[in-house]
Amino acid sequence: MKKALILQGGWNGHEPQLTSKRFATLLEKHDYQSVISDTLDVLDDLEMLMQQDLVVACWTMGEIKNEHVDNLCKAVAAGTGLAGCHGGMCDSFRQNVQWQFMTGGQWVSHPGGDGIHYTVNIRQGSSPIVEGLADFPVCSEHYYLHIDPSIEVLATTRFPVVPYYHISNKPVDMPVAWTKFWGNGRVFYTSLGHHDDVFDKSPNAQVLMERGMVWAGAGKQFAQENGLTTERFENTAKMY
Repeated sequence: MKKALILQGGWNGHEPQLTSKRFATLLEKHDYQSVISDTLDVLDDLEMLMQQDLVVACWTMGEIKNEHVDNLCKAVAAGTGLAGCHGGMCDSFRQNVQWQFMTGGQWVSHPGGDGIHYTVNIRQGSSPIVEGLADFPVCSEHYYLHIDPSIEVLATTRFPVVPYYHISNKPVDMPVAWTKFWGNGRVFYTSLGHHDDVFDKSPNAQVLMERGMVWAGAGKQFAQENGLTTERFENTAKMY
């Protein structure tokens, strides 16, 4: 079986226990054995991380040791996938810029708070992850993010929807879901998932997350089958 490590913790308002359980159940359908950890100390074990096919982040805010991020960066660069949703990945560890670099974005606001009605616009043809999906409505927090320009955007949403200071600027299409690479590793993120029931109320949100996790987790096998190594990254990485 494939191996997944799910990091569960941080701010309880994002219901990390419920989302972690949901994601473990989804992964089980794809022959994954998941371990859910409610401590970041598990990241001390680089050898264990290297053995994972996938790490799923369900940890909002909080703090993380640089050594833990370094280990995870090395594991993902070697092919371990990284996936997460909403604040569980891109509002984690606000003081750690290396984490933000690896994940591809950082939450900065959700104008209007919870209960905002908006549309998720699928970018057709952008990835097999969104194949066959149509645009869909969501009622939840509407995430405004600062993003890495290298990401591959799979879905967007239009801002502004509610009045806030940012309305003085032109309308923008904010990424909702994206992929990127970190070394040989695949990274997937979706901003949907403020509460666990978002995935029930908007089923396409769950499809996105499930497909994104599977895509990210397939990166290790691809790297191994194609003889990809981390040698081309390692010398430069030591400078940072």
